Amino acid sequence: MSIIEKVELYAFNFEAENLTASASGSSIGGLFYEKGAKATVTKYSVKITTTDGCTGSYVLNWGASPSVFGQMQMLAPMLVGRHAEARQGIYDDLKREARQFDHMGHGPLDIALWDWQGRALNCSVSTLLGGYRKKLPAYASTYHGNRNGHSNKNGHGNRNGGLDCKEAYADFALACRALGYTAFKIHGWHEGNAREEAELVTYVRKIVGEDMHLMLDPACQLRSFADALYVGRACDEANYFWLEDPYRDSGVSAFAHKKLRGMIKTPLLQTEHIRGVEPKADFLIAGGTDFLRSDPEYDMGLTGCQKIHHLAESMGVDVEVHACGPAHRHLMAASRNSNFYEVALVGPDCPNAIAPVYNCGYSDQLDCVDKDGMVAPPQGAGLGVEYDWDFITANQLAHIVYD
Repeated sequence: MSIIEKVELYAFNFEAENLTASASGSSIGGLFYEKGAKATVTKYSVKITTTDGCTGSYVLNWGASPSVFGQMQMLAPMLVGRHAEARQGIYDDLKREARQFDHMGHGPLDIALWDWQGRALNCSVSTLLGGYRKKLPAYASTYHGNRNGHSNKNGHGNRNGGLDCKEAYADFALACRALGYTAFKIHGWHEGNAREEAELVTYVRKIVGEDMHLMLDPACQLRSFADALYVGRACDEANYFWLEDPYRDSGVSAFAHKKLRGMIKTPLLQTEHIRGVEPKADFLIAGGTDFLRSDPEYDMGLTGCQKIHHLAESMGVDVEVHACGPAHRHLMAASRNSNFYEVALVGPDCPNAIAPVYNCGYSDQLDCVDKDGMVAPPQGAGLGVEYDWDFITANQLAHIVYD
């Protein structure tokens, strides 16, 4: 058994072209297209070192906010002196310690432990998980369509190019299909205008035809249950693959979503904003969703996600992996009942705002798919990626060491 002797946490910045941050911050979900702009984006990373010199690392993608970094600082000291192989025991202890919080700082530490284990055994995380899928069908998941979500006197937000009209969304869907994508998910406009959202839903289907899977994720921006019902019926008309987190309950009311399920035909995808296996089980048993969500960064790491995927399989439902990254690919590679890998977030003339820290050719940019719209789990030991620590340290805002 190997003893953890040091845990290092980093905060660092980089710039993303043609993107700008909303008033809510520079997390991926708060970025919008603005031609010529440069958004300063902050990300976080963790490196775990054991007494034998082996290391495991992870750089966060979606779950990158100051509150997450704060929780990482709260939990990281608990790893020092522990056996690195004892991921299940560490999972239980960190879960208990973070019970008063949203558990978002737990996942990155667990993922780094899986990377460590793969490197210690010279095998991939996919192999550790029992992965067998070599190619994963992907969907292009768009940025939201306006810059800052504030509405003008006409009820429309500050549109400034990019995905600023229904025609732009349809054009981008066609461009994604030309790259190989067989599925496309719309994040609409932050105004939460149900009629405009419904028009967008039906228009994109009209333009792309029936040979592309379409999904809608209002990201909880529709204002009421009535709005969610209105847009849900548009999804029915346009034959959408799923409707995700439609309105301002923030995706947590099992009762309301059970009621919505009974009034529309489009399957619901919920539980992105419910952390861990037990509350997801409660939500599913209560009838609040058709698909489950999992995310290694959100749901207490790969250890937590394994439990969620086994739950879904035991109940005969599918579980869709939220967001992208090497850990996400390895998780999906071991999951029979996951349909699509999310390449998020993407848009015309702007990048996916993931940190440019891969020295190995790994990418989650729009063009990461092959001609059939597939991505592959990384090969090699651990997560199968090599991080550019020179870039991270050259752009660091903080470096905290626990030993």
